[in-house]
Amino acid sequence: MHYCFILLLVTSPIMGFAQSGFSQKEQTYFAQAAANGQAANEAFRHSHRYLLGWLTKADSATGLIPRNLTQNTCIWNAYDAAADNYPFMVMTSAILDKPLFETKMRTMLATETRLSSRIGRLPDTYSFCTKTFQNQVIDTSQVVFGSAEYMKDGLIPLTEWLGPSAWSERMLGILEDLDKIVDVPTQIKGSFFGNSAVVEVSGDLLQVLARMYWMTGNPKWLKWGVQIGDYFLSDAHLPTKASSRLRLRDHGCEIVSGLVEMYAVVAAKDPAKKQQWQPYIHEMLNTILAKGRNEHGLFYDEINPQTGEIVQKRIADNFGYTLNAFYTVYLIDHVGAYREAVLKTLGALSAHYRNHDWENGSADGYADAIEGTLNLYLREPLPSAKDWIESEIKVLWSFQKPDGIIEGWHGDGNFARTSLMYALWKTAGITVSDWQSDLSYGAVVDDKTLYLTLSTSKTWKGQLHFGKKWHQEYLKMPVDYPRINQFQEWYPIEPLANYQLTVGNKSKTVSGEELLKGYSLEILPQKTVQLKLKRL
Repeated sequence: MHYCFILLLVTSPIMGFAQSGFSQKEQTYFAQAAANGQAANEAFRHSHRYLLGWLTKADSATGLIPRNLTQNTCIWNAYDAAADNYPFMVMTSAILDKPLFETKMRTMLATETRLSSRIGRLPDTYSFCTKTFQNQVIDTSQVVFGSAEYMKDGLIPLTEWLGPSAWSERMLGILEDLDKIVDVPTQIKGSFFGNSAVVEVSGDLLQVLARMYWMTGNPKWLKWGVQIGDYFLSDAHLPTKASSRLRLRDHGCEIVSGLVEMYAVVAAKDPAKKQQWQPYIHEMLNTILAKGRNEHGLFYDEINPQTGEIVQKRIADNFGYTLNAFYTVYLIDHVGAYREAVLKTLGALSAHYRNHDWENGSADGYADAIEGTLNLYLREPLPSAKDWIESEIKVLWSFQKPDGIIEGWHGDGNFARTSLMYALWKTAGITVSDWQSDLSYGAVVDDKTLYLTLSTSKTWKGQLHFGKKWHQEYLKMPVDYPRINQFQEWYPIEPLANYQLTVGNKSKTVSGEELLKGYSLEILPQKTVQLKLKRL
């Protein structure tokens, strides 16, 4: 075996290492890690092809991508192109293509900010064909909707992964200017703002406000979130009591997750408000459990929460988003039924929902269903749920065309988002500084120990970046409760802990702080490197 290893900030790569060896059981873990590396490599390559494919469709003058490749080839809009597609081009390049991340992705952000900002920093739809806004007259309701979607679906996941960046600055700018014209979104009137949009925007804002309050500590984000929460968590406006229609899929289910995210904030910061809201939160969730599920515990697209009538019987691909809320309240209030709801759904997937038509034949339905399951599997690792993820990710990948495009609309971004999440599961959250398509690396975690196997057909030299507690590092959240578009923490390194690091036959003790600065490694062609990391 030939390898070269260099730990950053350590003068000698050999000094301090003691002789070691791997047992037969450990070799089994390394073999599984190698298989995980093959799976992760496939996920990474699918994501990178998506990125390159969509860049070929960018407008030649602005460099921005169109809303889709069929009917809206001339426009960039906030609630689709900016919210659902562009952010996961950024995410893909941040992980797999740093030169593109530092050039085209940053330029696209600067360009969309310059061209689309219309009410202060709030974005509106821009036309490549007319080189101005698509609508001559401002529809404030559309601007509000687009701003909320861009923040929640696009800029929040980028901030969770990247931390403070130009993208988080863009989000905080939008939030600041939105605060000037909106309190509770029901106040906004316009052609774009039907009842479902009001509920969706409210849910979006609650999720953004909760996470931005954690991140910044700015009390006005908590105050605003409580204002929206007080409106909905009341006898007059509780979503399961005040309306005859409740969507439990996207464009509706956001309010459930949003109210629960803000509930998690007040549970930590305002016990009196938590006590006030608790009966309404429980009533909302109990009604959904009683009236909104099929026999396997999955949610219908839409119900009448007052009568229990099933308005749209199709099963929601966003079941995981709603179950995030149940599991969060389980963590806060220890209601066993809410955890059981998660376990029931996870236990049913493999037996009843393989190759399921989630969204009338769309890849986006698979992406959302797999993402939600991955998020819950981190908390409740049922073997059958793992098997389901493994089978369904291959169905998702089968949608991709040779040119990298999936279906040619903004939902293609969710293909990359979920593929990256899957890959990070297989690598235990580890990324590399200089990704190349022939580099295969995968991990297995057993309790406090990580086993990593790496190989390549061409020489690779770069740094390993171990996973961290992103919720704590960037968002300052006290608890990693499940939430939409988070990137899961499979083996987060603790900065203050010590680890036994073993590479090949040599072992030494290293601090988590050192590991998080990066681990330099060279892999020679057709050689395999095995790395073991054990928290002490």
